[in-house]
Amino acid sequence: MVDDDEEIRKLLSRYLRSQGYRVSTAASGRELKDRLARSRAGQRPDLIVLDVMLPDGSGVDLCRDIRVSSTIPVILLTALKEDVDRIIGLEIGADDYVGKPFNPRELVARIRAVLRRASKTSAIEPQSARTYRFAGFHCDCETRQIVGQEGVDVPFTAAEFDLLVAFLERPGRVLSREQLLEITQGRALGPYDRSIDVLVSRVRRKLGDAGAFQILKTLRNGGYQLTVRVETDEL
Repeated sequence: MVDDDEEIRKLLSRYLRSQGYRVSTAASGRELKDRLARSRAGQRPDLIVLDVMLPDGSGVDLCRDIRVSSTIPVILLTALKEDVDRIIGLEIGADDYVGKPFNPRELVARIRAVLRRASKTSAIEPQSARTYRFAGFHCDCETRQIVGQEGVDVPFTAAEFDLLVAFLERPGRVLSREQLLEITQGRALGPYDRSIDVLVSRVRRKLGDAGAFQILKTLRNGGYQLTVRVETDEL
């Protein structure tokens, strides 16, 4: 957990530990970078809770730096007035965000949801034994890999992968933002919540669909629709 407010670090650390989590803290972006650089592969954190406003820079920029070399899930802590930073954070790879002030129970719920999405070995998800082929792509839900048209792996974050699978499981169906948020994150859509729109934009770019919308189609006042043929293999 990265936050420059010592009292917040102490209170949240105590609460998260009471919920069964191992917690380490950092007061700045530099401290987080140093810890990540020194940590071995098996000692890296399962998730980073990252404040947007840090004394040595923006948490959004730090999230972007993390995404260059790591898929560790990131939850941004943002003030309500920082809507632009929140959207940019999602665009560059944050998995979720929580607006300040917040209830610690909400943060724990978000952490659990993101960790579930990031898990590669969960045996309880119905899609875990399936592969999908669509528009020249291959999606393996067991390994959570997307292979492109030339046999090259396409890197997807956990949130992006779950959104794509939601469409692959329901080809041709029009899915509203509310439905997509409930399916992928198990929470209701807020009045200013643009997280689904940002995720769809990121998935489109990675599928080479940006600007064409031939794979994921936008329907005004309706939501989104996967318009290509999907073939499924049961493993």
